[in-house]
Amino acid sequence: MIERYARKVMKEKWTQQAKYDAWLKVEKAAVKAWNKLGLVPDEDCEKIVKNASFDISRIDEIEKETRHDVIAFLTSVSESLGEESRWVHYGMTSSDCIDTAVALQMKDSLEIILEDMKILMEAIKKRAYEHKMTLMVGRSHGIHGEPITFGLVLAIWYDEMKRNLENLKQAMDVISVGKISGAMGNFAHAPMELEEYVCNELGLKAAPVSNQVIQRDRYANLLNALALLASSCEKIAVAIRHYQRTEVYEAEEFFAKGQKGSSAMPHKRNPVLSENITGLCRMIRSYALPALENVALWHERDISHSSVERFILPDGFITTDFMLNRLSGVIEKLVVYPENMMKNLNMTGGLVFSQRVLLELPKQGLSREESYKIVQRNAMKVWADLQQGKSALNEKGESLYLQYLLNDKELREKLSEEAIRECFDYDYYTKNVDKIFNRVFR
Repeated sequence: MIERYARKVMKEKWTQQAKYDAWLKVEKAAVKAWNKLGLVPDEDCEKIVKNASFDISRIDEIEKETRHDVIAFLTSVSESLGEESRWVHYGMTSSDCIDTAVALQMKDSLEIILEDMKILMEAIKKRAYEHKMTLMVGRSHGIHGEPITFGLVLAIWYDEMKRNLENLKQAMDVISVGKISGAMGNFAHAPMELEEYVCNELGLKAAPVSNQVIQRDRYANLLNALALLASSCEKIAVAIRHYQRTEVYEAEEFFAKGQKGSSAMPHKRNPVLSENITGLCRMIRSYALPALENVALWHERDISHSSVERFILPDGFITTDFMLNRLSGVIEKLVVYPENMMKNLNMTGGLVFSQRVLLELPKQGLSREESYKIVQRNAMKVWADLQQGKSALNEKGESLYLQYLLNDKELREKLSEEAIRECFDYDYYTKNVDKIFNRVFR
């Protein structure tokens, strides 16, 4: 229900009604600005602000003949007014209205995305503290490395989202500009003060300079910020999909009562939401390239960007909004299995402690090369045992690797049994977790 509601709210920002509402808002602001500058009489200004309206079906009817959407819109607006309609769109070009109005739509939509981000980050933070000391194996190349905690994994996700949040705030600043500078951007038919009045009225900044359009590097900045956010979200989704793999099974998406995973295999519990998020993120990233290509318009303006933006702006915002809400739900309800995490951590018979042993030997006078050789040869014995299906732990619960190290005569000349056993202490790997959390969440 939350996802459906979220999508509905964002979708309403990009309907035909919303587009024309924004256009009319800009046109009324321009009339009010001309009134301040002494051109439009008070009475005419009041009539326009109070009575100006449009009819979408009438706009569509007019556009069939004019083949020009702004002219069709202005004709419909003029039909709702009297002689005062002569002041609507005075001294303006179509893009003065359109681009300034789109800035309003993007600004409103980005505010929703920023709220979505805060909800997602709060969900990640909550789960991070919940699993701050939940031990698991860290992996590089998909291979077991050293002990970490699931809380640290979540802290990394949170920290990355903080950067995405800052990127989006910066994008908000970049796109929140308007223009009322005329057909070539030279203010020949309207003073610069008009633009400043209009933008101030609408809560925007005036573009320092423009030609017939707001420059599209601003839009590209926004779409690239959304694309980068999507990559970060896909990173989380891919991790969850991996954790849910049967042979890993360290975490999984919540599986509701009555939910079905497969039409053929009744036992299946699939990471369908994370897979869906992965696909949505691919789509969001795909909007960045056409936004970049829109930057290079001919001279002062062409309209090759127009048809592109009718897709990438509404679709980009709506898809991002839906994806973020879905990901927040996945994080909030994620089922975590600490016991399986510990089982996997022990799977390689203590090999995850190899670096700890390696770092103790140079303290005893051995070269790094000599130390590495001793540690690795015992590790290779463990791999050989695991390949043959031997248990990673003996009947005492001790790891294979610990056993081999304790029996290595060369190693024992340098390290005592107590010193070797101390290398297999999990607390050694979690001693700085609180400090890391303080840096991330302070």
